[in-house]
Amino acid sequence: MPEFVLILIRSIISFLLLMIMARIMGKKQISQLTFFDYCVGITIGSIAATMSVDQNVKITNGLMALLIWGIFPIILAFLSLKSMWFTKMIDGSPTILIQNGKVLEKNMKKNMLSADELMLLLREKGTFKVSDVEMAILETNGQLSILLKSDQQPITPHTSGIPIQQEHGPTILIMDGQLLKKGLKERGYAEEWLLNEVQKQGAKDFKDVFLAQIDSKGNVYVDVYEDNEKKEES
Repeated sequence: MPEFVLILIRSIISFLLLMIMARIMGKKQISQLTFFDYCVGITIGSIAATMSVDQNVKITNGLMALLIWGIFPIILAFLSLKSMWFTKMIDGSPTILIQNGKVLEKNMKKNMLSADELMLLLREKGTFKVSDVEMAILETNGQLSILLKSDQQPITPHTSGIPIQQEHGPTILIMDGQLLKKGLKERGYAEEWLLNEVQKQGAKDFKDVFLAQIDSKGNVYVDVYEDNEKKEES
């Protein structure tokens, strides 16, 4: 069998197995990437790449290695759900870097963080002054969670005691020129009403609308196709 055909077959097998494993391992692998998850991801990618192009590696050995590196983290994740001690052993534990507005230098040294790196993490959270921070915690995925001092926290309707109307998520009524009747029915509006609304905003029919969305107050946002906008301008 030609070499390029073997590489093609091995690459397809590696890709399919890698995709299946990614689905099984879940979104945590990318949303909460710890150092352990990082190492596992790199190793799995390296094994898949080697198995695709290196014919000295038997495909059965490569598949076995991929399965081991894919299944073992799942087993560890399951054990972590059952034991808090096991979770700390695998992922570590969060570290307080700033408490009561003061930087804890000992904890900074334990995590090998410099003052510049701390300021970088704070700036990523939109905070430029250490004096504004009541508490800062370095999470196990390397992200910094901060609690601002009371006088630095933004004012919200809840803190100021202002009553507000509860809003729900907006509903898409038209997508790519197609009327989504289910969403329209759930919101209790008629097609004639929606047609009148989109005509007010420059569309002649539903098919002229790229996207239409309605919020909880009944306001309709309409985005017409670019071609239609150019025709109106001309």
